[in-house]
Amino acid sequence: MLPHLPKNFIAIVTGANGGIGSAILQSLLSASQTGNVIAVSRSPIAFEHPKLDTIVADITTSAGRETLSKRVDGQPVHLLFNAIGLLHEEAQGVQPEKRLEQLDETAFAQVMHINAATPALLLAALKPSLQGKHPAIIAFLSARVGSITDNGYGGWYSYRASKAAHNMLMKTAAIELSRLNKQSIVLCLHPGTTDTTLSKPFQARVPSEKLFATGFVAEQLIKVIAKRTPDDTGSFWDWAGEPIEW
Repeated sequence: MLPHLPKNFIAIVTGANGGIGSAILQSLLSASQTGNVIAVSRSPIAFEHPKLDTIVADITTSAGRETLSKRVDGQPVHLLFNAIGLLHEEAQGVQPEKRLEQLDETAFAQVMHINAATPALLLAALKPSLQGKHPAIIAFLSARVGSITDNGYGGWYSYRASKAAHNMLMKTAAIELSRLNKQSIVLCLHPGTTDTTLSKPFQARVPSEKLFATGFVAEQLIKVIAKRTPDDTGSFWDWAGEPIEW
């Protein structure tokens, strides 16, 4: 499954109740190579499994990250997969902007906090479990719209900015972690347009062949991760295994 990792590896999946997070969780639980998966979500996981350890916590808060950190207690973590992200939230008035005048500082701050600050703070909280001499893969969902080079359409100011910031933070963390663990691999991953609540309001114009099921995306992303080595740390890949320019 993941040749860089040992038999009975320990994994953490954050956002484990979301569409892609849940699919990644299922894939890991079904693999014989997996030893234990710690699934973190804001609401309880609706099933049990011998390999599954669940934590109900909101890692966008310091209290949630502390809960996770205390549970892990510095034990080596071989795979950290973060599937948390925010594009829209009706209750908080968060929507992707089409024009500059639609920018709202409160919504902008919320998107930046969840998509950029939270992943970096998560790494900081789990740093003791990622450094050392053991193989450690850190795979975090990003988005192609976070590529500055690829931006040919404009719009979606907050989301684009948050994912660009996310990518820079992961690239920077990759450099630090490579000094602390030569077997670490930090990856930013673009899943494509996936049939989840995040993309639901924006699916109407997406061709059916380009709207992916969560199970397919999980399978593809695991294949992409499996092909990476420590030489690839701090890089950005899409679901098909193609590199994305920053």
